[in-house]
Amino acid sequence: MPLLEVRNLTVSFPTAAGRFDAVQGLDVSVDAGEVLAIVGESGSGKSVAMLAVMGLLPAIAGVTADAMRFDGRDLLRLTARERRNLSGREIAMIFQEPVASLNPCFTVGFQIEETLREHTGLSAADRRHRAIELLTQVGIPQPEERLASFPHQMSGGQCQRVMIAIATACTPRLLIADEPTTALDVTVQKQVLDLLLRLQAENGMALVLITHDMGVVAETADRVVVQYNGRKMEDSDVLTLFENPRSPYTRALLSALPENAKGGRLSTVSSFVPSAETAG
Repeated sequence: MPLLEVRNLTVSFPTAAGRFDAVQGLDVSVDAGEVLAIVGESGSGKSVAMLAVMGLLPAIAGVTADAMRFDGRDLLRLTARERRNLSGREIAMIFQEPVASLNPCFTVGFQIEETLREHTGLSAADRRHRAIELLTQVGIPQPEERLASFPHQMSGGQCQRVMIAIATACTPRLLIADEPTTALDVTVQKQVLDLLLRLQAENGMALVLITHDMGVVAETADRVVVQYNGRKMEDSDVLTLFENPRSPYTRALLSALPENAKGGRLSTVSSFVPSAETAG
């Protein structure tokens, strides 16, 4: 049984022009200990789908699914309190733009300890010790002193590491990383990805990596889901995807990699609409 199983997920939003389906009939599953990459261009519904799994979409969002289960539990039937208990403890998410995701009014130590306070029975002293341990684990120098720092006093890469510390504080079974290397320079990107993979391996957790970077996919993933325009275009292991992509959209993405570029542009939008043969 998959750790996470989602079948026929649709997420819609009301607009002045009528209902807009940001995600359309998505099927996705994640096994325990697996690294799954969800790849596609901006606006393809990657983040929205995972926010629906986390239960973090606004009330105006319409979320329907034939099934949405985590470790056999029906996420669609959980109460708000049960969802809060699950999120952060067993399922955690690293959000885009770490500087914006961290609260500028509180120290990073307070924000790490807040998660521990919510989901564990640790004493104040043990929470502080665990926060120092987490900052050390994610490579923040002088962690005892950094507990008192505010987000604006840290670099973008350090803020991303703090977000990872918060997300992994309770050793979740599933970690969702939404564009974790956005706005970071190349050297820091590699450090963050290496850190995520190390934590994934050490803790045995499943990792969902949301990205538009096919290079990141090639280096990190066991399996890949390709999304376009809210739909799943392809679902395969990473080696098969790169050697024998079935979807025209996947082939277009791969042809756009710098090492494969031959000039020209991506194919027309209509050519990417999935058929029975190409849909995952």
